[in-house]
Amino acid sequence: MSFKVGDRVQVLDDDVVGVIKTMNNGYLDIETEDGFLMPFDESEVILLESGFSVSSAAINQVKNEELHQERPQKVSFKREKVIPAKVYDLHIYQLTDRTDLSAFDMLNKQLDFARYQLEKAIKERVPKLVFIHGVGEGVLKMELETILSRYNNIQYYDADFKTYGFGATEVKIFQH
Repeated sequence: MSFKVGDRVQVLDDDVVGVIKTMNNGYLDIETEDGFLMPFDESEVILLESGFSVSSAAINQVKNEELHQERPQKVSFKREKVIPAKVYDLHIYQLTDRTDLSAFDMLNKQLDFARYQLEKAIKERVPKLVFIHGVGEGVLKMELETILSRYNNIQYYDADFKTYGFGATEVKIFQH
């Protein structure tokens, strides 16, 4: 088949329609309707309309009209960033290997550790902490709540039961 520059053609095995821009040894450079220049063998295309040519001014006019058409706005669904809480286990065997401590010394060691981690979290702007204190007789939990009640910029409550059971307190730190 005989083609010439400016002929409108369609590619047989693809959904490409365009205009022949150049011809060279059986190969055609076709400018697609999207403005891309693609090479094809003559045997891969069929003639749609003979003598069809499009001026570059007309192509630019169509592109400008497409640019100025109103397009629907894309809706972005952004997830709220969830920062996991830092978890600290206050069980004495997690804090020390010493077995000769009295109950009073163990309680003070646990409270000192909790106070240190809370102060550190406030300085590092950590939003949440979880202190695992266990159930026991409730002495450590009560003393921990006494310490936490002295801070104005925090809120504390029982941690998630499914994750920690009854023996944990979650602390939310409000940053200014």
